[in-house]
Amino acid sequence: MHVLKAAEVNADWVFAYGSLIWDPEFDYSRSELGRLHGYHRAFCVRSSHYRGTPEQPGIVLGLDRGGSCTGMVFQLTAAQRARSIARLFAREIPDEAARVYLPRIVRVHLHSGLSVRALTFVADPATGAYAKLSDGEIVARMARCCGTRGPNIDYLFNTIRALERHGVNDRMLARLEHLAEQHQRLLAASASD
Repeated sequence: MHVLKAAEVNADWVFAYGSLIWDPEFDYSRSELGRLHGYHRAFCVRSSHYRGTPEQPGIVLGLDRGGSCTGMVFQLTAAQRARSIARLFAREIPDEAARVYLPRIVRVHLHSGLSVRALTFVADPATGAYAKLSDGEIVARMARCCGTRGPNIDYLFNTIRALERHGVNDRMLARLEHLAEQHQRLLAASASD
């Protein structure tokens, strides 16, 4: 299977469904809500660097097959397009040998009615980093893991808040937030005993 390289990307848009929503780290001229069909947002990628360690990997979002996903679509600035795409690849695929995402060009339907071709990164189920965990396992992992970009639990809360600012309520994320808050209350209660 051919894996798309940064230099091969022929798209002026990026579809963000997780941390890129609240921390894009690239130049863009426009952003808008959009819906991608054929994939859904899921905590299905182990993170042994950004949100965990090799000894205690965290868990982050990926696009998994089936369903649909509402996220942010960013139009790259023409002058910085190549640089922005290179930065995205360096962030999402820092080590080709340990790749966890597959770069894809997908069709995204913007809320304004336009349909655009956008670069996104989908979870690669063929890698050892792909994980299907229960909600309880996801929350327990998030509660204890931390990486170079901070505590894993912050990733969940930041994504929820960023989507809420755009009027998006993701039921899966809301369910995990409720479980995480319960987990934090239980830990606080046991620590005070």
